[in-house]
Amino acid sequence: MDYKSTLHMPKTRFEMRGNLTKKEPKFQQRWAEMELFEKMLERREGAEPWTLHDGPPYANGDIHLGHALNKILKDVINKSHYMMGNRVDYIPGWDTHGLPIETAVTKLGYDRKKIGIPEFRRICHDFALEQVERQKKGFLSLGCIGDYNHPYITLTPDFEARQIEIFGKMASDGLIYQGLKPVYWSPSSESALAEAEVEYKDVKSPTIYVKFAVKDGRGVLEEGDSIVIWTTTPWTIPGNLGISVHPRFDYAVVKTEQGNLVVLAELVDKLMEEFGITDYEVLRTIKGKDLEFITTKHPLYPERESLVMVGEHVTADSGTGAVHTAPGFGMDDFMIGRQYGLPIYVNVDAQGRLMEDTGERLAGLYVEDANKEVVKWLDELGALLKLQFITHSYPHDWRTKKPIIFRATTQWFASIDKIRQQLLDQIHSIHWVPAWGEGRMHNMIADRGDWCISRQRAWGVPIPIIYGEDGTPLMDKAIFEHVADLFREHGSNIWFELEAKDLVPEGYTSEHSPNGTFTKETDTMDVWFDSGSSHTGAMIERGLGYPADLYFEGSDQYRGWFNSSLIVGTAVYGEAPYKEVLSHGFVMDEKGVKMSKSQWNAVAPAEITKKYGADILRLWSATVDYQADVSMGDKILKQIAENYRKVRNTFRFLLANLDDNTFTKKDRVPFDQLPLLDQYMLVLLKQAEEKAEKAYLEYRFADVVT
Repeated sequence: MDYKSTLHMPKTRFEMRGNLTKKEPKFQQRWAEMELFEKMLERREGAEPWTLHDGPPYANGDIHLGHALNKILKDVINKSHYMMGNRVDYIPGWDTHGLPIETAVTKLGYDRKKIGIPEFRRICHDFALEQVERQKKGFLSLGCIGDYNHPYITLTPDFEARQIEIFGKMASDGLIYQGLKPVYWSPSSESALAEAEVEYKDVKSPTIYVKFAVKDGRGVLEEGDSIVIWTTTPWTIPGNLGISVHPRFDYAVVKTEQGNLVVLAELVDKLMEEFGITDYEVLRTIKGKDLEFITTKHPLYPERESLVMVGEHVTADSGTGAVHTAPGFGMDDFMIGRQYGLPIYVNVDAQGRLMEDTGERLAGLYVEDANKEVVKWLDELGALLKLQFITHSYPHDWRTKKPIIFRATTQWFASIDKIRQQLLDQIHSIHWVPAWGEGRMHNMIADRGDWCISRQRAWGVPIPIIYGEDGTPLMDKAIFEHVADLFREHGSNIWFELEAKDLVPEGYTSEHSPNGTFTKETDTMDVWFDSGSSHTGAMIERGLGYPADLYFEGSDQYRGWFNSSLIVGTAVYGEAPYKEVLSHGFVMDEKGVKMSKSQWNAVAPAEITKKYGADILRLWSATVDYQADVSMGDKILKQIAENYRKVRNTFRFLLANLDDNTFTKKDRVPFDQLPLLDQYMLVLLKQAEEKAEKAYLEYRFADVVT
């Protein structure tokens, strides 16, 4: 008897091995040829729309694992909403202006000063589009679905025109202004920076205690007394115009071998020990408010006076209680200097070098080199009481990784003060995941100053300001609308190709230009203004409406894209551009060290997909606790690959038991007529579906996988 024919053996064409590295490129090619994304939109025609607005990655270099984690999870979110019945119109985007591309093009041998700004910008334009195509291939290789044939790109004429319209609306509403104030200045980039472009690193800095001899004590101090200041930036001493004290603090006049020294009374013993002074006597104490308007001699330039002022910003935490004040090199210094009518004196140029008016000894020195020379000079003059070194956190340019300085320059700003409360109200109307995002964003907006939006670069969207003959910026709606129309038709390069008179509407006149002569702004906009305008340049431009259902990016974007988008969107439309914000952490190696090329621990997504396949990377992304920092490495990949095999073999076993059967409507049986076991299994299936759907809606993907 043939027993084999009596056995019900599992049968299926579903292969045991995935062979992902061979099959996935064919799948992706088939999806492209069949226009899968377009067919998905057709299938959901008329359905409730749901929009995840894509935060644009910067178009420079191959994608990294942070990109992969972000795009894969966006794909999971989009597909889950599609499966729940929504129309999901996902438009990927790219951020394409700014310093990294400008630097990359310069390294290729193109000198903007030799070939001219318009030609240099054309080269940057083409280079950026090459990077977009390079990254697009990387994202598609991950199995991501979206309108990749029609992405939004911040350099396209339609996007730039929308950005000018936004700028014009904010300017017309009084939210854009030109001002002279200290900003983050990067000598290595020769440009102002936004807060989001600054990162902090520990550095070793010289700290000095310096005597400022009293010139006019106004009956409170005597000539020969010295007020002692403390600073961690000796290079700013040549810019000193004053000394700030707290009006309610007590200051002691201390008799010492170094003369009578004026310091905070509560710090006398500590400071004398610092100075190595053992024999001293407190002669008297004076309230800070009584020191107001006393003048001292600048230790390097005795002919210059330094005015004593009183301010609430002075603290007793460090230093001497007497704050060295250089109005051109710090916001507190700037504010109190303006209050007391001091000039905004800047003696450091765009390259971070001291200028001629600092004297022959210092002129031309870079600030770090000037530190040493200033200390040496003060010591020679007998004004230096103490030099020591401390390690502290100091701001750096996040692109060049080099230290920045605070430097007063004339820049364009977007006002935060005028809409701060509105921004804070919007923050509390948004659903934040994780929940701590609400507090983080609130604190950032509550504490941030006005946004410096101008950059001294060539590759960017021009600030569309036309000046009259008398130098007055013409904040005219007609000009903004005309420039937006020009950009939509020709692109922003036309700003650099035409004369100022050709950038105003035909027949335009202004009382500030009676002879019809105009000049134009040469600065470009902060790239965060570019991407912060994407809710208009991408969503509204493509008919997706406002606000988006979700913004989802890395946790660094609370100070970046989430922040700039909130400001621009609220300023223009009166409400935030997103209903919900979700964030993820950074990708670390297996030892918990952040991946970077400099650490030689970075793993490219292409290496993983080539060896294991994109589905392994996708399974990893959906399994990890992505809202915190996540780890990646060979051991983790091998475990994920093993888990994938278990999932695949489970599906194979289930399909094999069905024996490749297909079921039609005529095979359906009413629920109550099914065997009890089948009813029970269907109930369990329904419960699993509901649990999975809830997990998807709450972005708990690991719960779905497990």
